[in-house]
Amino acid sequence: MSARPSLESPEQLVATALGEFLAAPPAGTPAEVIEALTLMAGNPRDPLSPRLFFEAVEQAPSAISITDVRATILYANRAFEVLTGYSRDEVIGNNEGILSNHATPTNVYQHLWRTIQRKQTWTGTLINRTKQGGDYLAELVIAPVLDCHGELKYFLGMHRDVTKVHELEGELRRQKGRMETVLDAAPVVIVLLDAEGRVILDNQEYKTLAGELHGEVPAQVLSTALREQVGLDPLAECLGGRAFKDLEVSISVEGLGATRWFSCSGTPADEVDPSARGFFGRQRPGERRMLLLANEVTARRREVDRAHLENLRARLAEQQLAHGMREALSAAIYQIQAPMNVIQAAAAMARGGNASLATLAGMLEEISVSGAHALETLKAALPEGPREIGVMVNVNDLLRQVLVLETDRLLAAGIVVDWRPTPLLPPLSGHQDSLRSLFKHLIDNAIQALNESGRPQRDLLLATRPLDGAVEVVIQDNGRGIPHGDRYRVFEPFYIGWRNRRGRAGMGLAMAQEIVTAHGGSIEVDPDCQDGCRILLTLNAVATDE
Repeated sequence: MSARPSLESPEQLVATALGEFLAAPPAGTPAEVIEALTLMAGNPRDPLSPRLFFEAVEQAPSAISITDVRATILYANRAFEVLTGYSRDEVIGNNEGILSNHATPTNVYQHLWRTIQRKQTWTGTLINRTKQGGDYLAELVIAPVLDCHGELKYFLGMHRDVTKVHELEGELRRQKGRMETVLDAAPVVIVLLDAEGRVILDNQEYKTLAGELHGEVPAQVLSTALREQVGLDPLAECLGGRAFKDLEVSISVEGLGATRWFSCSGTPADEVDPSARGFFGRQRPGERRMLLLANEVTARRREVDRAHLENLRARLAEQQLAHGMREALSAAIYQIQAPMNVIQAAAAMARGGNASLATLAGMLEEISVSGAHALETLKAALPEGPREIGVMVNVNDLLRQVLVLETDRLLAAGIVVDWRPTPLLPPLSGHQDSLRSLFKHLIDNAIQALNESGRPQRDLLLATRPLDGAVEVVIQDNGRGIPHGDRYRVFEPFYIGWRNRRGRAGMGLAMAQEIVTAHGGSIEVDPDCQDGCRILLTLNAVATDE
């Protein structure tokens, strides 16, 4: 142990060093350090001040040491002894390096010495060692003390053990890392928004979706979809303390060519009041956030839609079969009814003649009765028309469904479809199955017309638009067209205008007209169409008594 390099008493050394330090604090000295030492200094004109200054430093809770310009320890207070395990007699006369465990990087010490040699205060953290060999993190403030000529005279060091703080911070980082790992591993989009809708926290699925949206903010896209498709403002709901769950919305991703579906849930998240008033548990309400979860259900939705379309395909097939039977039976009834009328007339004439004629009349009467019985049997065999209740329908959706069902036939015929729906149509009460059957029959007719035209370029236009509270549907093809004189006849029962009449009884457009009439609308062949055929139909609500 080397001898004490100063002849001053500890009281004088402390008072001198701190007095000179406070007279000209070096640049970079923390303001709180200067304030604390100034309060300890007291009144410099008071003869007791040096002693009071010394006692204040001795009893300070922070470890304080004073060294010469070579870092030889001249003084250490009681807190220094408690923290390091060294008595002051063991450290005075030794270099501050006695506390190093050589785990601190060399460049940190180099920066420390460059700073204090430039007469500036250094603040930082070192890994120190106690006398017992234990490591601790020391948060240090080392300030140069200058004499009246501005030359370096002492170094004033203050440090405290921040090991527990470091451990807590490390645990917080680990917890944050675990949470981020869990969030990033979750197969759903997760995002936390503040009251202004700004993103505070997100996961990898959110970042992936952001990349796929080409610059659009996923939270804004999903929120807009919820407002437009569900009629719910998600941020307003959660800020009002109301959660929502499993609301399905669709978004279109440019470039991917397909609609994607997400099931969205939102939960209000109240944060803890971070102010000083909340220290003892009397917290004010913290800021409210929204935790938004979006689970992509595109695959499930497509499977549901596929099953729905298959169901529609089966139902339309049943309807087509029923319509075919009605056509065939109606045609048979019509064909039998005409000769039956002749037979009944002949029987009436014969009843007024001689015996031979009376016998003939009797035979005709029997034939008439048998024919009438056959007619009644045929009429009883006619399938009943569909019985549906009126529900709110989306004409665009019904047309789109029929188009999907007809895709294979359209592709096989080389037909290019021009689909022009008006996005917003007035609400309409209708019979869904009947309307699907109507649209399918009209599209089938267009395909037949295009096939019979023999044209290499085959176009089919489908369009919808609002019309005075009703909906107008346009179905136009560039096929063979309908002669001007036949544009009304095509809606008559049993009229057939096709070259290939096999399997057709001529009741299709007559039944289409029945469906349109049931919806309070009209259907016609546009006389102004010069290339092919344009069918114009309007649909209103179904009659109230249906």
